[in-house]
Amino acid sequence: MDRLFGIIPRPAPMRETARVYDLKARLDWGEPALTIIDVRDRALFNERHVMGAISMSVTELVNRALSTLELGRDIYVYASTDEEATIAAEQLRAAGYAKVSVLRGGVAAWKAAGFPTETTGNAIAA
Repeated sequence: MDRLFGIIPRPAPMRETARVYDLKARLDWGEPALTIIDVRDRALFNERHVMGAISMSVTELVNRALSTLELGRDIYVYASTDEEATIAAEQLRAAGYAKVSVLRGGVAAWKAAGFPTETTGNAIAA
């Protein structure tokens, strides 16, 4: 019924793993109280990343997160592989973050779905 009136239905609750469509639904819904973290190498981040993502290397992830993000924050994390993202998510959970989700497929899945990406520095968008 919500669709009949042009209202976007409420997104599904956050889970330990998320499809790119789940995150996009949250963003479209207008829930800004989330953070997207890219734990890939900085050069890969600069080349292309999910629109709005921030770069945090795995080696500094927990310290930077603890100094900048409240423990109740919803966090989506992705890496070059889902396995690497899972390790990063586990580190965040061990540090006290309860709402952490691995964005399956990372930036490649995001781009394949046609969702917006951005570049940083001197990288050229393809």
